[in-house]
Amino acid sequence: VVAAPGTQILLPRVASLISPGKALVLGPTYAEHARAAAIAGHQVAEVDNFEALADADLVIIVNPNNPDGRVIERDRLLALAAGLRAKGGLLVVDEAFMDVGPRQHSLAGDVGQGGLVVLRSFGKFFGLAGLRLGFALSDTATVDRLDTQFGPWAVAGPALEYGVRALADIGWQDVMRASLAGESARLDALFGRFGVPVAGGTTLYRFLSLTNAADLFAALGERGILLRHFADRPDVLRTGLPGSEEEWQRLESALAEWASRRKHQSKGSKQ
Repeated sequence: VVAAPGTQILLPRVASLISPGKALVLGPTYAEHARAAAIAGHQVAEVDNFEALADADLVIIVNPNNPDGRVIERDRLLALAAGLRAKGGLLVVDEAFMDVGPRQHSLAGDVGQGGLVVLRSFGKFFGLAGLRLGFALSDTATVDRLDTQFGPWAVAGPALEYGVRALADIGWQDVMRASLAGESARLDALFGRFGVPVAGGTTLYRFLSLTNAADLFAALGERGILLRHFADRPDVLRTGLPGSEEEWQRLESALAEWASRRKHQSKGSKQ
């Protein structure tokens, strides 16, 4: 395990573990992975076909995926890793959201086989992104290479102390997972009441797919509720969870107003 001041700083260093070649990112996903691979000198492309990944030298997969929550099964990932390892390639699996994902599909326990790096984030699940703490898991030789690049004081002492205590608090983690599951189900039900389809996500965020996504984004934005939109994917949105009962009420009110306006517009167009 290599501790770093956030996963972001690990991305180009991990991509540099092998000589520049063909890098494929399973997308659509977090854009920084492609940028980091390009910084490391790779020829980068994003593909949406898992089978196409075997042709690459460097493969990057976010699992569960951001923003749609897609999960690739462990057996498929291990088979891909074996194929890449046989030709000197590397599989990088970003498990930033695996704390709230199906942990049976995590590759954290398989990194000793080589040709595999698993990235784990601290700030997502524990809600402490500004603390700057992340991890790379890999075989001993790879960990030594990465560790040498960072030197002896890569992560601030307070961040390490927070990390040690939070990661050891299994009871809190279990309670939070249950709480997030309940809140995400509540959010799905709320969107469903107003005809907004939830197409995926994790219990930390929900993924919406609808033809009038831009209209919903604008309507909620006018009420001070910000969703994530994607310039290259105008029909999808990502939303986090409301943080208080007041915020739940604000969201419900804004959705009701949006749905009412849509209903009147629909009647007007028919007339």
